[in-house]
Amino acid sequence: MKRFIEKIIQGMLTVSGFVTSIVILLIVLFLFTEGAGLFSKPKVEDGYEIVLNKKNDINTLSAEQIKDMFDGKITNWNEVGGKNQDIVLFRLNDITNYFAEEELGEQLEHVPAKISELISQHEEIIGFIPQEYIKNDFAGKRLDMGNIKFKDVFFRKEWIPTATPISFFGILPLITGTLWVSLVAILIALPFGVAAAIYLAEIANHKIRDILKPVIELLSGIPSVVYGFFGLIVIVPLVQNIFHLPVGETGLTGSIVLAIMALPTIITVSEDAMRNCPRSMREASLALGGSKWQTIFKIVIPYSASGITSAIVLGIGRAVGETMAVLMVTGNSAIIATGILQPLRTIPATIAAELGEAPDGGVHYQALFLLGIILFLITQIINSSVEYVSAKNKL
Repeated sequence: MKRFIEKIIQGMLTVSGFVTSIVILLIVLFLFTEGAGLFSKPKVEDGYEIVLNKKNDINTLSAEQIKDMFDGKITNWNEVGGKNQDIVLFRLNDITNYFAEEELGEQLEHVPAKISELISQHEEIIGFIPQEYIKNDFAGKRLDMGNIKFKDVFFRKEWIPTATPISFFGILPLITGTLWVSLVAILIALPFGVAAAIYLAEIANHKIRDILKPVIELLSGIPSVVYGFFGLIVIVPLVQNIFHLPVGETGLTGSIVLAIMALPTIITVSEDAMRNCPRSMREASLALGGSKWQTIFKIVIPYSASGITSAIVLGIGRAVGETMAVLMVTGNSAIIATGILQPLRTIPATIAAELGEAPDGGVHYQALFLLGIILFLITQIINSSVEYVSAKNKL
């Protein structure tokens, strides 16, 4: 009977592990499928077309040129290689400026014909029109902008996902922002965390350790939004005043908050690893004439290297994946930051802030899934690098 129960438990554990693995694989597959779908989407807003008069010499325009036209930065066709004519912008809601409501029909049934007539009569016009109003007998010409390409995402510096007529999904500012904040946070947290772990494991007496250890572990259970409020009220003004900045919401502010959040994990895991160092190794070092500090740095820390590495990985994971606190204190500026004292935006903060407003299955929605893939790959690369260095040190 006992063996039968053991077999049942073993089978349940096997099934549980198998199901868990399949679920994880399906999640990763779904993430990559949705993200990769971005590259099958057109550059122009889905369901719309960019149209010109057939007499217009321009046959191709870049996404930047179209954006600058509709933003009013390019106002003459000769600026893009065309004739010396002022550019006239046309959107669907401008049609009443050209035709009376009676001409459009009670059910707007004449709108396609009127749009075609308007485009054919004005050589200087450029239109941003829904595809449903462009019929087979359309008298203008359509600009084929093509689909979103790899370079449009990974080598572009603008993240403007809701712009019309063309959205920009350059992820360079978000990647650099994530790396800036995460790496600086670890550089701040690691020395303080390891130092605190050494104190708890090797120097503090039992009474102090029994007080500090639960307090440190309690910090890891505080919601990230509370850390965000702390950063907003305390650290933001502090950074602003110390560095004489116009605003205190910077990458450094986010790094400090993340460092504080990562400290409990780094301290707890590192301290546990150090306390697992055999007592006999400490005593042997002391017996051979080594001082307490020599024993710590020559015996305890090398023995605990794998545990400290795990603490670093967990700390980096917390820093890279953190959302709410970073969203509150970094300024959320989607530009490439040249320094840690500038406002910036991270990948997790972007996903959290924009996923709720992105239409399901749309280009913005898929771009956010692509950001999830990038975040997944960054985490995997960092973890693999740390594990490789740790394994090399063991050899």
